[in-house]
Amino acid sequence: MNKIIAITGASSGIGLATALKFADLGWIVYAGTRNVERDQEKHSGYTNLHFIEMEVTQPESLEKAFHVIEQNHGHLDVLFCNAGFGFLRSLGQATMEEIHMVFDTNVYGVMHTIRAGLPLLRQSGAGHLIATTSVGGLVGQPFNEIYCSAKFAVEGLLESLATYYKPTFNIDVTLLEPGAIATNFTSTVMGHIQQTGGILEDEYKATLTQYIDMFSKRNSVPQTSESVADVMVKLVDMDPKPLRIRTSEAAEAFVQYKVSQDPTGLDGMLNTRKKQLNM
Repeated sequence: MNKIIAITGASSGIGLATALKFADLGWIVYAGTRNVERDQEKHSGYTNLHFIEMEVTQPESLEKAFHVIEQNHGHLDVLFCNAGFGFLRSLGQATMEEIHMVFDTNVYGVMHTIRAGLPLLRQSGAGHLIATTSVGGLVGQPFNEIYCSAKFAVEGLLESLATYYKPTFNIDVTLLEPGAIATNFTSTVMGHIQQTGGILEDEYKATLTQYIDMFSKRNSVPQTSESVADVMVKLVDMDPKPLRIRTSEAAEAFVQYKVSQDPTGLDGMLNTRKKQLNM
């Protein structure tokens, strides 16, 4: 029987690469997008790849999408919460509207998706919940404080769910933690800076310019979305499944001081589960 995966943020980047990879492997794929007709036509050669509207900031959109999956299959094997976007402004520069936008998609969007998809994951009997965070979900970085705080929130959310989802629902939980990716993600971040006045002539300018220069040099050869999708394929077959997984050697090196004692996060989570649930 074909396994079923639902992916948010699947119109480009990691989400699209993962959707295509799993479709090639014969999975039934529901790929969340805001442009269903465009994406379905572009990838019409796949009979098992279904683009479907999933606007993660609108719970009713997700409820409709998962209702379709329920009607067609009755369960879901893997839920991949991938939708998100980067944001490069200091707390002192960003507007509250911008901060709310970051959290609406990157945090509340993940919560909305899990709430809508959990019943179908439970029906699988052995589901797997995965969310894209970032090395920025483990390590705070200059001018990324708003983005990092959102990703830290998702890390805390899924780590908490992992303490009881497995023993209660037989659902594994994993945080996918990439570093710099060769997608339009970075260009979108820089584009936003240009659209909102560019690098401002203020007290942050010298430090921000230094950060952007160092970022460009450090990530001159970023990881591809396709190689992240390869990590996803390996991840769903792992046993036991890690709580955290980095997607490249560069990402691993970046977070080494935070994860050296517990690289996969499983030991710490299992210790918490034992202490608080005796499971």
